[in-house]
Amino acid sequence: MKLFLKGERCHSEKCAIERRNIPPGQHGKDRRPKLIGYGLQMREKQKLRRTYGVLERQFRNLFEKASRQKGITGEMLLSMLERRLDNVVYRMGFGTSRAQCRQMVRHGHFQVNGRKVNIPSYMVKPDDVIEVREKSRKNPAILSARDATAHAPAPNWLDVDRENLRARVIGMPKREELVQIQLNEQLIVELYSK
Repeated sequence: MKLFLKGERCHSEKCAIERRNIPPGQHGKDRRPKLIGYGLQMREKQKLRRTYGVLERQFRNLFEKASRQKGITGEMLLSMLERRLDNVVYRMGFGTSRAQCRQMVRHGHFQVNGRKVNIPSYMVKPDDVIEVREKSRKNPAILSARDATAHAPAPNWLDVDRENLRARVIGMPKREELVQIQLNEQLIVELYSK
């Protein structure tokens, strides 16, 4: 399944899934057995982890926090992943991939509520204002990504001002507007609940 991890490359003919849609290796063309049970749960977890670029321990800690909150655990997990600063920058359209946005946050190009934040896992809250720092407003990577993603609409929980390179968090992300890929988060909850 295409996870769009490589940014613009996934929209071109260089995408690995479209070039070679078989598993790597000598026996890749052989038929794989159908996944059931644990394998299916593990595949859903790995799909979500790789989509957001989160390591296993970070993912496990996010799941633990989500399970302690009120509400449906799977939806809370997705909401927490969506509110990470690197993902918010990606949703604003200031990067072509989450990995690129993570690097830009790490290099200190963004500020939240007027303070420089260089932690990609920083959780934004409603009424937070995320903007490009004054020194980074002419950064060619940010400007070219903004122009490349101009056609993509911003999610409803973000109020994005592309001209001034800023956004405001209006509310919490809802499940129906969260993930671009098909995902069954209940399988992830079942996997960690064993």
